[in-house]
Formats: sequence, C-alpha cells, structure tokens
Amino acid sequence: MSRSYIRHELSELEANLREELGQLLALHQLSIDSETLSLSALIDALTAARLCDEPLFIQLTQLDAAICQLDIGLYGLCADCEADIEAQRLTLNPLEQRCQQCAAEHAHEHRHELRLTH
Repeated sequence: MSRSYIRHELSELEANLREELGQLLALHQLSIDSETLSLSALIDALTAARLCDEPLFIQLTQLDAAICQLDIGLYGLCADCEADIEAQRLTLNPLEQRCQQCAAEHAHEHRHELRLTH
C-alpha cells in the first residue's frame, strides 16, 4: 500500500468517526466542535467530558496514533516487536497496532489480567 493510499483511507475513516462523534455528543448533550477541532483537541475534549470508556474514543486515539506513525514513517510496524504488521491485518483494520503474534499474546495477557481482577 502506498503512503498516499493509506493517508486517504485514514482520512475517510476520520470523516466517518467524526460523524459518529457528532451523534454521540448530541446524545450526551455536549457542545464540542467535532468537525473542526484537531484529533488531539477532540481527544482532550472527550477526556474532559469523561467519555474515555466509549469505543469511539478508543478508535479516535488509535486513528491519531496511526496518523502520527504514518507521518514519522513507522506506520505498519508492530508496537510491541517492531516487525511489519501483516498486510491483510492492515487491510481489515488500518488502525491495527500489533502483528498477529503480538496481538494474540496481548489478548491472552489481557484475559489473564481480567481474571485476576474479577
């Protein structure tokens, strides 16, 4: 995938997430300008509004990370082992942060943590 194609895909995803965010903000009766604020400003505003547990918040933070990684030339590298993330994984989810092996290990560890805390 070319860098311009990835940027286009991330831009389309951002537009969709901003639309969903507008609906979420209306539901919570919040007046945050979801159309013109930068991603980092949106993330800060959602944090201040205590909406960090919303799946949309997580997607916005992942999108912000993916755009930053693209800007510095690290997009597509696993956050854990720094190997290339499989192309199929990135095609399915352009916000993917881990290769298949590290994702499986992370999921296993997270399930173990959940068992310990419940």
